[in-house]
Amino acid sequence: MLKRFLLYYRPYKGLLAVDLGSALLLALSDLVFPAATKQVIDVIVPSGDFARLARFALALAAMYALRAGLEYVVGFYGHVLGVNIQRDLRRDIFKHLQTLDLRFYDDTKTGQIMSRIVGDLFDLAEISHHLPEDLLAASVRLVGSLIVMLILEWRLALVVFAIVPVLALFSSSFRGKFRRAFKRNKETMAAINERIEESISGVRVVRAFGNEDFESRRFDEGNDLFRQSRVQSVKHIGVFNSGVGLLSNIGLVVVLAGGGYAALKGSIGPGAYAAFALYVTRFFQPLDTLVRSMEMFQEGAAGFKRFIEIMDTKPSIVDEPGAQALASVRGDVRFTDVGFRYGDGRERVLHKVNLHVAPGQTVAIVGPSGAGKTTLCSLIPRFYEIEEGSITIDGMDLRRATIASLRAAVGLVQQDVFLFSGSVRDNIAYGSLDASDEKIERAAASANALGFIRSLPLGFDTLVGERGVKLSGGQKQRIAIARMFLKDPPILILDEATSSLDTMSELAIRQSLEDLSKGRTTFIIAHRLATIRHAARILVLTEDGIVEEGGHDELVDKRGIYWQLYNAQVESLLVGGSA
Repeated sequence: MLKRFLLYYRPYKGLLAVDLGSALLLALSDLVFPAATKQVIDVIVPSGDFARLARFALALAAMYALRAGLEYVVGFYGHVLGVNIQRDLRRDIFKHLQTLDLRFYDDTKTGQIMSRIVGDLFDLAEISHHLPEDLLAASVRLVGSLIVMLILEWRLALVVFAIVPVLALFSSSFRGKFRRAFKRNKETMAAINERIEESISGVRVVRAFGNEDFESRRFDEGNDLFRQSRVQSVKHIGVFNSGVGLLSNIGLVVVLAGGGYAALKGSIGPGAYAAFALYVTRFFQPLDTLVRSMEMFQEGAAGFKRFIEIMDTKPSIVDEPGAQALASVRGDVRFTDVGFRYGDGRERVLHKVNLHVAPGQTVAIVGPSGAGKTTLCSLIPRFYEIEEGSITIDGMDLRRATIASLRAAVGLVQQDVFLFSGSVRDNIAYGSLDASDEKIERAAASANALGFIRSLPLGFDTLVGERGVKLSGGQKQRIAIARMFLKDPPILILDEATSSLDTMSELAIRQSLEDLSKGRTTFIIAHRLATIRHAARILVLTEDGIVEEGGHDELVDKRGIYWQLYNAQVESLLVGGSA
């Protein structure tokens, strides 16, 4: 894990060298003042040389002016290094998220992902520059102080050094506690983010049911769990810090008593005694830094572990070796004995599905809820991977085609239209990112959307709000259709594209969908059977596969499943009308 993290320093070796070089010089400068104190007390003051004392003081002042410059370099460029690494970590995880299958998003909550991208990586940015600096500077101060103390009074130095193993043993006893505590902090924080994301995304549902208090209670539960987690971690930190401080201060007491005794015996001079005492503080200060770095490392390790959990999640749907790009797609789609289930141990959704759709043909797919209508069509762009059988386009197995070319050949218009929070123009242009304004307007006209777009305050530049909240359902659907006109795919999937609209909006949009379907191989997933009564080819899909096929009148005459579904909907309409 550490090796993988160190790879992120590679592009910034120069910046890291400047940062660590400056930290090294700062650490060395900290060793100068105790030696200077000894020189002043033992040599300069007894000589009575005022001029020499002034020159000595000016030299120290100049050194500390240079030190201030080094502190700026470490403070500024060190943080730049951390921010750069944070950016690269966030770039890599976001890029990797774009490659993961829909199964991953089915099983992972948005708040959990957000916590890892934002919170965890913020901690890593701080650690990525503070930790190397602290380790280098502390090591230099520690070793340097010990060497000088051994030179000044080796017996006293060994007594001081004897505290180090005790300090190390004390620190190691907290390693597991810190690891578990910081892991728990990350998990509870992710749960809070998850709760916030769901509550804000579903704010209209919350208000509609009057469940604001319930949501507040659920948030408070998660917030309290985070508080408990943090209290436990700061308890460990408090005990740890007080223990380290106690051991360090015991070292100072030993030096004060032992050094004073040596001075009284005349085995050490006043200047050396003062310098030794100062070096002891320099010795315990980096020890304190090193043990605190362990705490920092444990927190960073918890965040980086969560980071690599996502990075190590491999997409199961990838281009196979030798995959070829689909070119000049006609739209001949064939399903042969296709079977599928959503994960191990789950009930099979599709079984032995056989279907052939000729180029330019439109088929409507109906069936009971949960029969796998949407799943069947989701297999065409390889949103999920089939487990049995094969699907071909123009005779080529989907698994032999590159994913990019396959998804470029397939268009999808869903019931729940997703619009990005930009402008109307941006959302239509999503179908072809380099499209000209002329092409965008032509696509809007083809979707019968030009009229309402021009009536908006800023026309095509009007912001639609998050998920298109500022537009009506029919307006959002027209923009989605315009986006698909711009993409111009040879294969089209309409997944209950009008089922959430009122009758007037549905009638207005149906013509746009019929225009969009012309000349394309089209799959229409329908819930309301009235919308596909005129389809030449209707398929009835159940858990046993495609069990009925034909036109509306033909299927009604069979008095099978389609007839049952149709009668149930007609009856519900009559009951609703009489009510």
